Amino acid sequence: MGFEGAFIVPHPPLIIPEVGRGEERKIQHTIDAYKKVAEIIAEIKPDTIIISSPHSINYYDYFHISPGKQASGDFKNFGASVALEVDYDYQLVEEIDNLAGKRSFPAGSKGSKQNNLDHGTMIPLYFINEVYQDYNAVRISLSGLSLENHYEFGKLIHEAIKDKEKKYVFVASGDLSHKLKESGPYGFAKEGPVFDKKLISAVENNNLKAFLNFDDKFLNKAAECGLRSFVIMAGAIEEYDFKANLLAYEGPFGVGYAVASFLPKD
Repeated sequence: MGFEGAFIVPHPPLIIPEVGRGEERKIQHTIDAYKKVAEIIAEIKPDTIIISSPHSINYYDYFHISPGKQASGDFKNFGASVALEVDYDYQLVEEIDNLAGKRSFPAGSKGSKQNNLDHGTMIPLYFINEVYQDYNAVRISLSGLSLENHYEFGKLIHEAIKDKEKKYVFVASGDLSHKLKESGPYGFAKEGPVFDKKLISAVENNNLKAFLNFDDKFLNKAAECGLRSFVIMAGAIEEYDFKANLLAYEGPFGVGYAVASFLPKD
């Protein structure tokens, strides 16, 4: 069956009510869009959710895939007692691992330093779990490799799932620029709004290959978070005739938050 849909989502911890304690209402548009994504996923009823997170285990020259059968995490570092756990699709992890080995591609489940779920993974799952829980997950990380390598990793993931009689969705977790406002926690850089505008334009025009056109120096100045996560997703759904829909974009705290869906046209 392959991918039934894909989604871009942000991961600000304060979006969790127990963390935000009211501040989350300042990004209500994002919250509403997040809940829409969760509802769509519940309608799809995927067997496996593949989720890419900038805050999973990162290596400079290797894409890490979380091993094991289960993982858990919590928001204690953000002052809340909310906890989550997830069952992994460990068989698919093994297949991606083996396929990467056959292709001599730098990805696999070795080098796991800690197995706790990161907030870039937990925040999407928090919203999904409110309406749908009958799934397994595969958590993948980003790397210091090129954008093209991230795109190829996505294509490899698609190759691992394309002939299976299961439903899959891809959730690409990541914020946009962290330098949209002088009053924000990271200050302002002129590259920040430019990055967000270009990325949003690529989504609205369903031109995901435009994600590959950014220069590393520009990206560093823009202090972006999720581009490589989105690029993996773009490679994974390259062969699908999906319709893009930007559900939300805002940045009241100086960090860009985008929510988008990519679904079959019918």
